Amino acid sequence: MSDQSKRPRTTTDSGIPMTSDERSLTVGEQGPTVLHDHATIQKMQHFNRERVPERVVHAKGTGAHGFLEVTEDVSQFTKAGLFQPGARTPLFLRFSTVAGELGSPDTARDPRGFAIKLYTEEGNYDLVGNNTPVFFIRDASKFSDFIHSQKRLPDTGMRSNDMQWDFWTLSPESAHQVTILMSDRGTPRTLRNMNGYGSHTFSWINAGGEKFWIKYHFKTVQGIENYTEAEAVAKAAEDPDAHRRDLRRAIDEGEAPEWRLEIQVMPFEDAAEYRFNPFDLTKVWPHHDYPPIQVGRMVLDSNPEHFFAEVEQAGFSPANLVPGIGLSPDKMLMGRIFSYHDTHLHRIGANYEQLPINSPKSPVHSYNQDGPMTYHHSGSQPPYAPNSKGGPVADPGSGADLSWSVEPGELGRYANRKHAEDDDFGQAGTLVREILDDTGRDHLIENIVGHASAEVSDEVQARVVAYWTQVDAEIGARVGSGLARSEEAATPPQAEVPSSV
Repeated sequence: MSDQSKRPRTTTDSGIPMTSDERSLTVGEQGPTVLHDHATIQKMQHFNRERVPERVVHAKGTGAHGFLEVTEDVSQFTKAGLFQPGARTPLFLRFSTVAGELGSPDTARDPRGFAIKLYTEEGNYDLVGNNTPVFFIRDASKFSDFIHSQKRLPDTGMRSNDMQWDFWTLSPESAHQVTILMSDRGTPRTLRNMNGYGSHTFSWINAGGEKFWIKYHFKTVQGIENYTEAEAVAKAAEDPDAHRRDLRRAIDEGEAPEWRLEIQVMPFEDAAEYRFNPFDLTKVWPHHDYPPIQVGRMVLDSNPEHFFAEVEQAGFSPANLVPGIGLSPDKMLMGRIFSYHDTHLHRIGANYEQLPINSPKSPVHSYNQDGPMTYHHSGSQPPYAPNSKGGPVADPGSGADLSWSVEPGELGRYANRKHAEDDDFGQAGTLVREILDDTGRDHLIENIVGHASAEVSDEVQARVVAYWTQVDAEIGARVGSGLARSEEAATPPQAEVPSSV
């Protein structure tokens, strides 16, 4: 509907008008999201409680145990113990699809979750990423809307390609991720044959207090291998659990999969004037600007002994940070800091971190108490602070780094600050023209046309063509031609009407 005045106002569930559908309330353009942004907070809280007990997102998954071994010296960038030379840290990694339900096929076209829990001597460090370096949106306020567009219609209970393209084409920041999704990387052949990324920008702080911005890249040693759309569909019919089965078999047979951990490091001061907004989750840092630095290797060498206890009850949270590692002004990251822990409190329970798969290997001294399924307790320790009874006390010199300087600014709902070369379609166009080969471009177009032909309205198809034309004029023209042919093929020829005698 083009006339905005005729559309109903968005409200909270209490009927209170919302001032924005797309912007979180932050302190200035790059400042933190504020807790009293009740509309965004309530939106995420409700979203986190939509499904019981299946995960709302990343429902279908599998996982394995292993270790991270640091083989290089990156101590000039971080004081974090797990990244010191020679450190070897046990971990659990959970792979997953994003949109599909618990029984969905492993080979569906979808991003893959790549969530790592590292059991360090300073507490658990959770790095919750995907197999892509970018994401569809850049503000947490839109996350539940995005996922709803990938799920099922409320009236029919069916998924809708029209709904997906409607959201994507009205959210141009999605172009980079959708390009990756519609390429062959949207259907990896195995979990062993894909990369993993921290995706967000994080901060590292070294022993001298110097800060750096960093990105994580886990590069598969097995090499990238993908299915074509036809192969992925055939494999889904043959074995919906193909990725689960392949990973378990490989580890059981001694073929432990391995990834090379690399980081990109940006000097702290570079961020302000860098040509792209370095905290925008829809963007990558080009390697010729910040070349990858090798850190070590990650190996998965042990299968879960009990799938539900270890894979389904695993709970990851980006809020689990250790000394030497911090956050950034990435608005999606700030939203996830709240959302992940909150959803586990609902899905698994208030004491989910006492479960063996989630419990840290280091001592826990917390004033949290009671709640369902409490197992660990402090005995006679006072359940409050401050106290004079010998209870634990905070150490201002330890803990994760959660700060960065913020220019004075008023509270408001801001778009990301634009840098000199920021736009929504530029990096997607570079991917199409400079990274994909001719075969990759052909497959991209076939996948787009096939997906956008399946019960997608004429209005949305027109926007699909315009969307891809902004990514690349040639790709847009070929998508438009392909959709026109699909429409012609779907229209049965009219029977010849005999002339009257």
